[in-house]
Amino acid sequence: MTASELEKMNIVIVGHVDHGKSTIIGRLLADTGSLPKGKLEQIRAYCENHSLPFEYAFLIDALKDERRQNITIDSARVFFESPKRHYIIIDAPGHIEFVKNMVTGAARAEAAVLVIDAQEGVKENSRRHGNLLSLLGIRQLIILINKMDLVGYDQARFDEVRREYTGFLNQVGLQPNQFIPVSAREGDNISQPSEKMPWYSGLTTLEALDAFHKAEPLTDLPFRMPVQDVYRFTQFGDSRRIIAGTVSSGRVHVNDEIAFYPSGKRSTIQTIESKEKTTQTMSSAGQATGFTLNQQVYVRRGDIAVRLGEKSLHVAKRLRVSLFWLGKEPFVLNKTYGIKLGTARVRFQLEQILRVVDTSSLESNISHDRVEQQEAAECIFSLERAIAFDLADELPETGRFVIVDGYEIRGGGIILEGLEDAESGARETVFQRNIHWILSDVTEEERSEHYKQRSCLVIITGQQGIGRKRLARSLESHLFHAGKTVYYLGMGSVIYGVDADIRGHSDSQSRHEHVRRIAEIANIFLDAGIILIVTAVELTQNDLELFHTIVDPMKMVTIWVGDPVGTDIQHELTLEGDCSPEESLPGILALFKEKGFIGGIFDPAS
Repeated sequence: MTASELEKMNIVIVGHVDHGKSTIIGRLLADTGSLPKGKLEQIRAYCENHSLPFEYAFLIDALKDERRQNITIDSARVFFESPKRHYIIIDAPGHIEFVKNMVTGAARAEAAVLVIDAQEGVKENSRRHGNLLSLLGIRQLIILINKMDLVGYDQARFDEVRREYTGFLNQVGLQPNQFIPVSAREGDNISQPSEKMPWYSGLTTLEALDAFHKAEPLTDLPFRMPVQDVYRFTQFGDSRRIIAGTVSSGRVHVNDEIAFYPSGKRSTIQTIESKEKTTQTMSSAGQATGFTLNQQVYVRRGDIAVRLGEKSLHVAKRLRVSLFWLGKEPFVLNKTYGIKLGTARVRFQLEQILRVVDTSSLESNISHDRVEQQEAAECIFSLERAIAFDLADELPETGRFVIVDGYEIRGGGIILEGLEDAESGARETVFQRNIHWILSDVTEEERSEHYKQRSCLVIITGQQGIGRKRLARSLESHLFHAGKTVYYLGMGSVIYGVDADIRGHSDSQSRHEHVRRIAEIANIFLDAGIILIVTAVELTQNDLELFHTIVDPMKMVTIWVGDPVGTDIQHELTLEGDCSPEESLPGILALFKEKGFIGGIFDPAS
């Protein structure tokens, strides 16, 4: 094989601080002739000038502060090759303060090397790192028992450490490929067998790396592309609407039918855009790409594109997860955090802690009300809105997440399953609706340009007899005479028409169905490009969340009339009940303009 034909593999190397990870990598670089010309001499000179003993670790610990402290403080990426493949070795920090960096490095790896000092034995971070590798779904692992020269190359000591650590790994579900006794400083069992340990006849470190199984190419997996942004061009007659992102797995071609989750809206790829002038017909894993659609559908950042006919995504707003907490402040119930998966970022609360595990001792506590720093936990999240994902054991790239508190990453983990919530049934109905929706040849943009507005749903709610209907009629009349396409739909018009088959109006099941149907009617009005005004008595946040499941929340305005607000509904505008419509309209119209539904503020008196 030529160098360009060799396959590539990402390997992470982890272990407790000072157990010799960087020395092992430095020795691999030197033994395989992978160092830049003069690098070895440069490091030797540095050590001599600073009265330091030469260390192979200095070949990759390039930062001055790292050399001074003799610890790796970030994940360094190092490249070398064997006759079989190119390796990208991620040297993750072993110090307890830099576990977050270790997680970041391990998340990009296909396999792992874990280093244990033969003299010191299994330490806290030896166990913690093994647990984290299991949480991250890494199943290929070799264990290097390093510094065998310091214990006289004693087989009994090697067997003792191996037995102890094997027992630990069994508890976290890991079965290592190899245990190898090595001395990185002396070069024993790194790239060549050691004559000092005739009792060991297994693979060398380099042979064990070559024995790792290469993961299935990302291009052969189902197509996934988290949407980064949607770009629209208007100058010089360019009307393209390009959906942009980086393909995380699989491949897609022009004329492929795709769907966007969590909505399930579908279309067909018309063109694949490229900076190159040549026509591109295919995009695959790892490529930043953009494409246009034959039929326009509403897509936003955070959606995930999939190819129809391949494995579909899961969608849920309650998740059972396995996580590792890195924040100094504990992870607690009833506080709002952010979950980031792909390009999606959604607010959520920790609903329940199922169990907390000390990642070094593996002691489990099921009665915890918080997760402390460096602890792992199995939890249930309640998200503000539904999110699309794969399970971590199916497609790790779209099954892993990080937790954000403010502007800082505080933790991360994997999704184990999606759980049902109050809107699960409605969400599945909406998904099927979107999959089978008969698209019009008239696009949303064309309707907006024709009507000089953007479609939206205006929900006016509040107490009985407070003037909701009067305000709705006045708003409809004002917008109509200003040239807008608008319609007012009162709840009574639905209850005694479309909902006439529903017996009773007050029980929770009937109320849910009333709200669901009016939301579906609203969705049709919005697809037609119309501003729809709906009135209802004292809607709750649960009612609003059902609307959000069926109608795009970005196209909604919620107004409460009356003081005080009588339910838990989250709304954009509160109006006094005793105000006349003429007094209320300027605030409503200003909100419309702010959200881009209309192009200007109209004078209610005109």
